Amino acid sequence: MIIRRLYYVLSLVCLPLTIVAGFFWPPAHWLLLFLIPYAVVGLYDILTTRHNVLNNYPVLGHFRYMLEFVSPEIRQYFVETNENGRPYNRIIRSLVYSRAKGQVDTQAFGTQYDVQTVGYHRANHSLAPKHVPESEERVMLGGPQCSQPYSASRLNVSAMSFGALSANAIRALNGGAKDGGFAHNTGEGGLSPHHLAEGGDIIWQIGTGYFGCRAPDGGFDKDKFTERARNEVVKAIEIKLSQGAKPSHGGVLPAAKVDEEIAQIRGVPLHQDVISPPIHSAFDGPTGLMNFVQNLREMSGGKPIGFKLCIGRPSEFLAICKAMLETGILPDFITIDGAEGGTGAAPVEFTNRLGMPLNEALIFVNNCLRGVGLRDKIRIICSGKVATGYDIIEKCALGADMCNAARAMMFAVGCIQALHCNTNRCPSGVATQDPVRGRAVNVPQKRQRVHRYHDATLESFRELLGAMGKEKVSELHPSDILRRTADERDRSYAELYLHLEEGALLKAPLPDEYAEDWNRASADHF
Repeated sequence: MIIRRLYYVLSLVCLPLTIVAGFFWPPAHWLLLFLIPYAVVGLYDILTTRHNVLNNYPVLGHFRYMLEFVSPEIRQYFVETNENGRPYNRIIRSLVYSRAKGQVDTQAFGTQYDVQTVGYHRANHSLAPKHVPESEERVMLGGPQCSQPYSASRLNVSAMSFGALSANAIRALNGGAKDGGFAHNTGEGGLSPHHLAEGGDIIWQIGTGYFGCRAPDGGFDKDKFTERARNEVVKAIEIKLSQGAKPSHGGVLPAAKVDEEIAQIRGVPLHQDVISPPIHSAFDGPTGLMNFVQNLREMSGGKPIGFKLCIGRPSEFLAICKAMLETGILPDFITIDGAEGGTGAAPVEFTNRLGMPLNEALIFVNNCLRGVGLRDKIRIICSGKVATGYDIIEKCALGADMCNAARAMMFAVGCIQALHCNTNRCPSGVATQDPVRGRAVNVPQKRQRVHRYHDATLESFRELLGAMGKEKVSELHPSDILRRTADERDRSYAELYLHLEEGALLKAPLPDEYAEDWNRASADHF
């Protein structure tokens, strides 16, 4: 091959000739600065069996790996258009950055989206716009069995653990939550000192690893839970059953991020991958889940208790609904994570191929709770690519009461979507445990940006709601959200999906779309 022949010529012919020529003309020896490293690297490439490309293309083959290493940056900065970036396009990222910095968030020259493309979403405006009061930015979290309800914002920080994010990033998020009066979900990594440092409201998430309330054998420690759950700053408890990025797979914290502090907070070995079990050991089955909800509510002193899941088999969520009816125990809220969610490390196939998308899941959960007559007693929280005021409008119209945002909040503290969250080499210091990189997050500055982003997004949400001719979030309906379909028509979600009436699953005949799953569901097991 030409590259191999070039290597042999330069190494076996030019290198000796250069050495000899140097005795007659000393400046020729300067060529050795190039030829000797070239010969050594090429010899290694030819002898190695690790890389086919390097074996066939000694030395020059390294440029392939260099370009591959920086290819995400090349695509982001030079290839992608404003609207086709993934997971978040440049339009959304720029909007979050502008609102977080308090800069102009308007756009010139019209939309950059193709409004005729299949899947495009929009809402209808009204010629009689309304004024929406600021009170619509909040909702009460806590059902009839809760003695310490919490007035929550419609937009909150979604679950992100200390460990997945740096200490400064966690503090900035919590400080922003404190300043803006909204909640900060801890993620399953436990209630760390950094979550408590700035005094923001906390939703403490309990995962299958029970970090923060973990017994020596890895199980649930009720005494540790009771002590921390009664902390005044903890406003609600969320049991994590599954998440959109990796449903039915335990949380993953790479060994590179497990330093001494993380190991101590979580109660796990140092410098080893932390992979939580895929299922809980503290309870078994839907009825067990409801009993666990009640136990946590009692141990926490009556605070709101809920659970988070990504919808998979429909019959399994219906089994939970049957358990609610049989036990009489109700969660105060249910958090629905869409398959499009995710911030940290996850197996590729789990991220790409498992789980129900958020919009479909919201309609399904809302239908199930309406079908069993419990919708008015349980709040629905959603998470999964919520970043703008329109996103909140859309999710509330499809059944949510409030929204959580993760990656958008990361943008507010400086994330640049470098896609290195799972490597500990986050260039912005947000998703890393490297202390040098983590120091890049200026807590006093970034907490202001989180606060500004939250407030500007909710202001946009209220403006959009009013522009649609509505004064209250409760007036939103699936018919308000339209999606472009392949037949070149805009169809509302009320047309695209069945919407159950109150109590429809408790009387005959059962709706055809739900009958098989309802009959298969059992309160005793998933």
